[in-house]
Amino acid sequence: MYKTQKRKTKKIKVRNVAIGGDSPISIQSMTKTDTRNISATAQQIEKLAEGGCEIIRIAIPDMQSCEAFKEIRNQSDIPLVADIHFDYRLAIKAAEFGADKIRINPGNIGSHQRIKKIVDACRMAQIPIRIGVNAGSLEKDILKKYHHPCAEAMVESALKHIAMIEEMEFEELIISLKSSNVLTTIKAYRLLAEKVDYPFHIGISEAGAGTTGVIKSVAGLAILLWEGIGDTVRVSLTGDPIQEVKVAISLLRSLNLREQGAELISCPTCARCHVDLLKIIEDVEEEISKIKYPIKIAIMGCEVNGPGEAREADIGYAAGKGGGLIFRKGEVIKKIAHQNAADELMHQTKELIKSLNKK
Repeated sequence: MYKTQKRKTKKIKVRNVAIGGDSPISIQSMTKTDTRNISATAQQIEKLAEGGCEIIRIAIPDMQSCEAFKEIRNQSDIPLVADIHFDYRLAIKAAEFGADKIRINPGNIGSHQRIKKIVDACRMAQIPIRIGVNAGSLEKDILKKYHHPCAEAMVESALKHIAMIEEMEFEELIISLKSSNVLTTIKAYRLLAEKVDYPFHIGISEAGAGTTGVIKSVAGLAILLWEGIGDTVRVSLTGDPIQEVKVAISLLRSLNLREQGAELISCPTCARCHVDLLKIIEDVEEEISKIKYPIKIAIMGCEVNGPGEAREADIGYAAGKGGGLIFRKGEVIKKIAHQNAADELMHQTKELIKSLNKK
């Protein structure tokens, strides 16, 4: 199985998840709840973890949210990142309250002294810092120099922040350079990759919602990942964060960078299809989303490519006139009626997982 050559970086630990080095690319998301609502935020964290998210970021806009974060931290073992802007005191408190990483944009934190206090707090807590540079919040002097938030401006901002924190004898750093412009983001990461060996968190900021946001995110992230750039990834979408995780898992699996969860293959259908294929897919999608094993399931609508694709999958269904064939590991198991397809696919999938567990 071909894999791209990953960029060589330092390895940074975020609780029990390693980022960079020879570690697999980790999947991140961010809670969308009001952090002060402890129960809602904890529930969303649990759902994200169940869905395959490995690191979760939480916005901490005020001290009340920071106090809530302390309790949220006590309710979960998954790595939690405190997202801090403007107020350095929130970062210090979050580090004390058990954050596994602090995300800051040094450009909006303020003085050198305030940033040093954050660095010292992270050193004491033995946690890393993510330097997050966003095109929408670059320093005024850099914007004046470049006239607009271009890739070069983002890289100059990042290098300035990196140098400042390195002078404080702290190198547990992860870097992100995000823009809502796909090509600007790609160029910025490429440029910085030539200058530092810190691991990168990659994403396209403000990508949007639904299909538009997915396409925009995947267009940029796939290029970077194929070039070996990116050690941890977030697909930033407006809406339910579970969707971010699903897209990230699918993206990494499509590039052979991670084997995680069930992959669903289905044909687009045409006049040769004599079954409501979409209904079968909808009936099994929620169930297969819970599967952690790297299993391939094919649901095909006719006899042209159906048997071939179903035979190559771990579990497959190839529809035909009056019924369809169920495949398991390349062998025909049985012929069934169309209305039984979803139930039989899930039954065969569960049986296969049981057999894998016994090995």
